[in-house]
Amino acid sequence: MKNTSRYFKVIYEDNHLIAVDKAAGILVQGDDTGDTPLSELVKEYISKKYNKPGAVFCGVIHRLDRPVSGAIVLARTSKGLARMNALFKDREIRKIYWALTKDKPETESGTLVHWLKKNTNKNFVNVFGKDTSGAQKAELDFKILGRTGGFYLWQIELKTGRPHQIRAQLSKIGCPIKGDVKYGFGKNNPDGSIHLHSKALIFEHPVKKEPMHIEAPLPNESTWNLFHHFAKVKDELDR
Repeated sequence: MKNTSRYFKVIYEDNHLIAVDKAAGILVQGDDTGDTPLSELVKEYISKKYNKPGAVFCGVIHRLDRPVSGAIVLARTSKGLARMNALFKDREIRKIYWALTKDKPETESGTLVHWLKKNTNKNFVNVFGKDTSGAQKAELDFKILGRTGGFYLWQIELKTGRPHQIRAQLSKIGCPIKGDVKYGFGKNNPDGSIHLHSKALIFEHPVKKEPMHIEAPLPNESTWNLFHHFAKVKDELDR
């Protein structure tokens, strides 16, 4: 059994859902690298904690890119998985991210709308300013929360959920995320992470019908630590 605290920390769990704070560098689902994904690590955690012999169910509802940290919800039952999938499909989940860039957008807050087309072979998303054949519309709202140590702190709320969406859209407007050399930042972070963090997920519990506010603290890392004095995400997310 691995020491799972290196890979994730549990934020919330019940019979149907488990929400964790994923460390940067951890896959959510398995790929051709053969590295152990978050879904398997969480299965191990559940099996050990609840002394469950045999197969453990852990359904992947949504994903975070490997170099991204923060809040992610997985399903512990097929009912939880089906109902959470429906919430995501109907866009009934608010997804809040924080990001750091060296560059500042033209306005302190606003909405970005682009069309994204993924090149699967290169694992790269091309961004277009208008509707393009084979591309999907991508939309997000943003505001700048502050500036410290030469970096701007963004709060981003996704309106759509496209691969590499935040990374590609911020790069398109000349504001690549710190460490994200794939999308135009000048230098890698030493640990391979990028400074994009899934800060909060806000939704109604699909079974209990209770309001849920899942929030992940910023990583304990030198640049992120400059921003620990900022307040937590508020339910109202004032704009």
